[in-house]
Amino acid sequence: MLKRKKPLIFVTNDDGIQAKGLSELIKGIRSWGEIVVIAPDRMRSGMSSAITSSLPIRLHLKKKEEDLTLYSCTGTPVDCVKLGVNEILERKPDLVISGINHGSNSAICVIYSGTVGAALEACILGIPSLAISLTSYSSDDFTQAVKYGKWVAEKILENGLPQGRTLNLNVPPIQKVKGLKICTQTKGYWAKEFQKAEDPAGKPVYWLTGAFVNDEPDNEQSDEWALSQGYAALVPLQIDMTAYPLVHTLKAWEC
Repeated sequence: MLKRKKPLIFVTNDDGIQAKGLSELIKGIRSWGEIVVIAPDRMRSGMSSAITSSLPIRLHLKKKEEDLTLYSCTGTPVDCVKLGVNEILERKPDLVISGINHGSNSAICVIYSGTVGAALEACILGIPSLAISLTSYSSDDFTQAVKYGKWVAEKILENGLPQGRTLNLNVPPIQKVKGLKICTQTKGYWAKEFQKAEDPAGKPVYWLTGAFVNDEPDNEQSDEWALSQGYAALVPLQIDMTAYPLVHTLKAWEC
């Protein structure tokens, strides 16, 4: 009887190869199969689906042992996925996990997130994928994020995902999460996004800051509501951004 191949799990992030969330995730899934990690060599937060097009990308082997290989990459999170799938891996991975991110990637943050961008890139390449975030910059306790991340990842390995879909998991920074809720992306936006200051020469500089404005605070189906109630929030995302209800209306514009 032929031996079944171990699952090949590809891991990346946007916080960088040195991030605690990444190391805690690796510890949590270490026994699952063959783990290959390609992560940015430094913080690449807010990169969304950015790619490196005008500079060469360099890859550095950091560790290699049985069923675990780690590389650092000079590119973006999406570069890491593209490079791994196209150049490094001998076969298509069974699962791509991006994270565990330090800080929330709920609501409109999916547009900006390098963590989510990497998961979406895997989705484009036809690979089941999951983005995981701990919704706090101050907490270093990834216990619950690892627990719920593993739960969802196991479900993906067992059941797969539809083509063109990925999953975005956010976990609150509390000692015991109440459970997992399947949610919608909260409608909202960031306001007062910059703090103006001066450099030593007296010229204006701007620091990114801001506050999230929740347009639907009472929507019990939304990820922000679930997180506020102590639940982990799982939102399915898709790469097809076509606004289908508008297609028929715009047909009148054809010429």
